[in-house]
This record gives sequence, structure tokens and C-alpha cells, in this order.
Amino acid sequence: MTKSSKSEWLRFVIAGGANTAATYVLYLGLLEVVDYRVAFTTSFIVGIVLAYSLNAWFVFRTRWSLLTLFGYPVVYLVQYGLGLLLLTVEVDSLGVDRRFAPFINVVILLPVTFLLNRWFLTRKGRSDENKLCG
Repeated sequence: MTKSSKSEWLRFVIAGGANTAATYVLYLGLLEVVDYRVAFTTSFIVGIVLAYSLNAWFVFRTRWSLLTLFGYPVVYLVQYGLGLLLLTVEVDSLGVDRRFAPFINVVILLPVTFLLNRWFLTRKGRSDENKLCG
């Protein structure tokens, strides 16, 4: 792993930790009023917006563009599908407490999410005419 890749990985872990903390607090709050699947889905959507911001600006230091802004949720569709499947298996089949099951998902899905984010936000060939900011 190159020094640049290590720096990206460290920033990704920091940003992911902040995002995970924020969305977990939201998830726990929502558990008081809705089913765990609805709480997971809602907090996941909020997490996508936060992740895009943190990953574009802080982790990979790329410029926002219309392409990445509207296409970014595709990266997380993979994570969402896997996460919801894992959550359901963990809670319904393995008896894992619904409050703690999302942490297992984070550990399992972290490498996949990093690679998808790096590919999507840093790939070459994006049009400069789609740039939104600096």
C-alpha cells in the first residue's frame, strides 16, 4: 500500500467513524418509534449524504460534480443490500441484539465500501463541465 493509499485509508476510517457514530445515534433514536428495518433504512439514507460529503472533500479530496453527486448512491446500494441482508440474518436468525448488529456490518463491509468509494470518486474520465465546486 502506498503512502497516499494509507493516508486515504486513515481518512476513510476517521470519516467513516464519524458517519457511523452519527447514523448510529439516529438509528437508536428511531428504534424507539419505528421497526428496526425502517430505522436502518432512514439512517442509511442520511449516512449516504454525510458519506458523500466527507469522502469527496476529506478522504479523497475530489471536487463535487453532478455525476458523482447523483451517482454516488449507487455505490451504497451495494452496501445497503448487503447490510440489510446481514442485519436480518444477524437479528432474526442469529439472535444478535438489533442495537448492536449494525456494528458487525461495519466490520464486514468496510473494505468493500472503501474500494467502491475510491473507484467511484477518483476514477479518471469524468467531465469537468459537471463540476459543482472548487
